[in-house]
Amino acid sequence: MNFAGGLHHAMPGSASGFCIYNDASLAIARLLELGAERVAYLDVDVHHGDGVQAAFWDDPRVLTISLHEHPGTLFPGTGWPEETGGPGEGEGSAVNVALPAGTGDDGWLRAFHAVVPELLRHFRPQVLVTQHGADTHFEDPLAHLAVSLDAQRLVQEACHSLVHECVEDGRWLALGGGGYAVVDVVPRSWTHLVGIAAHAPVDPESVIPSSWRDEVYARTRQLGPGRMTDGRTPAWRSWEDGYDPADRLDQAVLATRRALFPLRGMLP
Repeated sequence: MNFAGGLHHAMPGSASGFCIYNDASLAIARLLELGAERVAYLDVDVHHGDGVQAAFWDDPRVLTISLHEHPGTLFPGTGWPEETGGPGEGEGSAVNVALPAGTGDDGWLRAFHAVVPELLRHFRPQVLVTQHGADTHFEDPLAHLAVSLDAQRLVQEACHSLVHECVEDGRWLALGGGGYAVVDVVPRSWTHLVGIAAHAPVDPESVIPSSWRDEVYARTRQLGPGRMTDGRTPAWRSWEDGYDPADRLDQAVLATRRALFPLRGMLP
C-alpha cells in the first residue's frame, strides 16, 4: 500500500494534473521487466487514469480499467468507452467507464460490479495494481460524483476479494491518488484501505481518536469527522438482473461493455 502514490496523469514527456512522475506506470513497467506477463491496473479515482492508459496503450500484457466521471464534464477530457487500446495487439487492453455527473453510491457500485469482476476473472492477472483516489466523494470540491465513504470502503473490499480470487498468489499493489476533501474524506478512506489490505479492517462505527481531531483543528481550524463512516448502507442492483436503456448510468455501462467486451471474446 502506497497512499502517497497514484499519480496517474503524468505522461512520458510531461507533467499533468498535479502529477510530475507517474508512479503507477513505473511500477507496472518494473513488474514487466521482472517477468510479469499479465498486469491489471484498476483506477477508481474520479478522474480518468489517462497517463497509465497512454503508457500501455499498445501493450497487451497490461489491462487498464478506469471508472471515472464523464470526460465531457471533468478533466482530463479523456476516457471515452471507445478508447479501447492501440490498433493491433493493443486493441482491447484499455477499459473506460464514463459515469454521468451526479452518480451516487448505488450507481457507482453497480458500474464497478458490472464491469470489473468479469474482466479480472477473464484476464487472470499475475499482479493487480489499484488506484484509490478519494475524490469520488460527495464532499470533494473538484468533481461532481456523489459517492460516500461507505461505498468507497465496499469497493476497496471488493478489490481485496478479487485479488484473492483472480490474482496469482494474491499479488496486490494499492495506491492512493486524488482527494481534496483533506479533513473529512481522504484520511478516513485510506485508513480503511490500509486496514483492508492488512487483513485488519476498521469497523465503520469506530470513533475517531480525539487526539487526531484536536490536531486537525489546531492545523486547519476545521472540525474533523467523529466516526469512520458517513452513516450510509449502499446497495446496488446486479447487471445480471437486467438494465434500463433509458437510465444514464446503465447507458454508460452498456457503452463500455459493447465497445470492449467483444474485443476480449466476452459477451457485451
